[in-house]
Amino acid sequence: SKLQEVAEKAFGARRGALVAIEPATGGVLAFVSSPTFDPNLFVDGIDPQNWDLLNNSPDHPMINRPINAAYPPGSTFKPFMALGALHTGKRTAEQAIADPGFFDFGGHQFRDDKKGGHGMVDMTKAIVVSCDTYFYLLANETDIDDSWRFMSSLGFGRPTGIDIEGELPGVLPSREWKRQRFAGAQYREEHRKWYLGDSISAGIGQGYTAFTPIQLAHATATIANDGVAFRPHLVQRIEDVRTGESRVIEREPAYRLAVKPEHLAVIRNALVQVNREGTSAAAFRDAAY
Repeated sequence: SKLQEVAEKAFGARRGALVAIEPATGGVLAFVSSPTFDPNLFVDGIDPQNWDLLNNSPDHPMINRPINAAYPPGSTFKPFMALGALHTGKRTAEQAIADPGFFDFGGHQFRDDKKGGHGMVDMTKAIVVSCDTYFYLLANETDIDDSWRFMSSLGFGRPTGIDIEGELPGVLPSREWKRQRFAGAQYREEHRKWYLGDSISAGIGQGYTAFTPIQLAHATATIANDGVAFRPHLVQRIEDVRTGESRVIEREPAYRLAVKPEHLAVIRNALVQVNREGTSAAAFRDAAY
């Protein structure tokens, strides 16, 4: 309830979603879609006026955003890119780059968020300060299909299997995905080709990439739980209304990531530092945990 209160204050009248998952069980702790609507309107059958207001609202309150809306993940994608680089050997945690504040590619300048750059940046610092240049370089050196294979293992690009209807798969792009997406006769061959510029944008969670909030929460919970993934679930127990007997829904791990524990530790430690001194420090200042 506290997370829901925080989320609603943060969103105000804007569109947004918040999902929190208990890593050790997959249990959903918070599931917020904003703006919302009063479900009591449907108890005895909704009247035409309220039905029209809900259906024609520009804020689309009836979209269940945690599972039924996909967004560019932006910088929340960077820790997963870093984990993939460790797993495939593209980077070690200690390798550092000099960040001038931009990455030049093909006559186009991909800019960092900080003018002048972040100086020397290793993997941990890249996550803590959210250094775009580090991930531009990494994405430039990573084949998009290799990235697709690793990100698929984290659950991106497919439904998590949460116990509620309407979940979208999101978009995890690859060469084959782009060929199919632009297969229509109205598109030319150059529309279907995958370009390195596409990869560079995807490396910071932009471009064609779009995930649901539940997918991001699920993947983050998997990293927090040492690579053991549980299917997200809302139902904790089932109670027989006649006998009062209650049965807890026991959950088994859905799968385990095939990554080294020391690689997971690098990413987890970096994410802790994000909240202590990095891009989320202001939000977590004075928190009791």
